[in-house]
Amino acid sequence: MHRHHHLHSDTEHDTHSPRHKGFLYSHIGWIFARRNDSADLAKVADLVRYPELRFLHKFELGPALALAVLCFIAAGWSGLVVGFFWSTVLVYHATFCINSLAHVSGSTRYVTGDDSRNNWLLALFTMGEGWHNNHHAFQSSVRQGFRWWEIDTTYYILRALSWLGLVWNLKTPPGHVLRNEHRLGVRIIHRAAEQLAARFNPERVAFSIASALQGPELSSLQDVLRRAHDRATEVLVTMHLPHLPSRDQFLREARTMFSRTVSLEDIVDRAYQLLLVSVSSRLATSSEDARSVDAAN
Repeated sequence: MHRHHHLHSDTEHDTHSPRHKGFLYSHIGWIFARRNDSADLAKVADLVRYPELRFLHKFELGPALALAVLCFIAAGWSGLVVGFFWSTVLVYHATFCINSLAHVSGSTRYVTGDDSRNNWLLALFTMGEGWHNNHHAFQSSVRQGFRWWEIDTTYYILRALSWLGLVWNLKTPPGHVLRNEHRLGVRIIHRAAEQLAARFNPERVAFSIASALQGPELSSLQDVLRRAHDRATEVLVTMHLPHLPSRDQFLREARTMFSRTVSLEDIVDRAYQLLLVSVSSRLATSSEDARSVDAAN
């Protein structure tokens, strides 16, 4: 489920996105949805080769029951209630906050195409997982606190275990990622571009253009777009239409929306193209609707 989340983070296909399914569902509701009961082991093929992990997957309640028994043996009913039940509830909700609160509140250092945030308070409670925007920027890193002052207790423990030879091959982010100088992947650029294009509301832009032109001018534009087909977006750019945002406007908006990234121009180009495609499609469709009405009359 975690890898599925990263693949579709904050899209309509995300298992637990506050943006699409609401805060409460992203926090805890998704766990009780029956469609999330089964695990797609193909997404974790690198993990299922370990027999101990397959054992835990098959007997997932075993460790929890063993811990409950040990707590009861050690301290009786108070040990069971406080040492097991209370601690389990706290651990669960701290973890769930990463799915919910860390996609709503906090700061962003990296453009990740989703709503992931760095939240220092969550990082303290979750032993480093609160540096969630860092995690989405370089998912395979064992270290989630990328700066020296970003407390990441889990990473400190793993480093100590590596000194003892109990764990190895700890992967950390390379220098160009730490400096925020890495180029973004195509999927992230596309998601960020969709967010940017949505700020300009293509439906409203198309309506404003149609309202400003009207009459013969509008009919002429629609006829040109209809004949242009795949070149319709180029036509829109060259005609300097009223109410059509410029690329410079997209660039200014992108600088206010996103963190610093060397791929900002790529995001702007893609977003502008998405807007032009959507606007030209709406204008051409309105032309076809008008012709249908005329033919009927």
